[in-house]
Amino acid sequence: MACCLSSPPKPPSFLPSSEFLKARGEKPTSISWSSSLPHLNLSINLSSSPSNPTRNQSFVVQAAWTRRSRSEAAKKPNRKSWKQKTDMYMRPFLLNVFFSKRFVHAKVMHRGTSKVISVATTNSKDLRNSLPSLTDTNACRVIGKLIAERSKEADVFAMSYEAKKNERIEGRLGIVIDTIKENGIIFV
Repeated sequence: MACCLSSPPKPPSFLPSSEFLKARGEKPTSISWSSSLPHLNLSINLSSSPSNPTRNQSFVVQAAWTRRSRSEAAKKPNRKSWKQKTDMYMRPFLLNVFFSKRFVHAKVMHRGTSKVISVATTNSKDLRNSLPSLTDTNACRVIGKLIAERSKEADVFAMSYEAKKNERIEGRLGIVIDTIKENGIIFV
């Protein structure tokens, strides 16, 4: 698309809009501010192949922000989704449970600040000497109860657990989570 501009010759000196129209011998057709501007004759030529592509680039107006298309999203796969960006604020406290061959570890962390709210492990001195087995179901119940009590002391009454890929919430992990629920913590 090419544009050609043509305008009437300019008067030799600056004149207010009413004097300009009198000098040109025209009557004002409107009272708006656009009536004070000189009339421009614009002609637009629409052609399928532009003769000079570099000249047309100056007429292109690009928006400051545009919505991304699917192809652009596919080019940047590492960009986080809305849920990934807001999930840490919607569910700020995360339960982390780890089972080793010898011990059971559990902690509640704040996602935004990465601060540990409460920790319980069967490797601690008081539990290591009092429990007959440090990895069985009874040890998992004790860990769940301690996590619930310590979280309540820190004013945390709701938390979440994100299962890893192909991880089922059953067995010892299910016992820890159920014990925490039974002791008054809400899972979101």
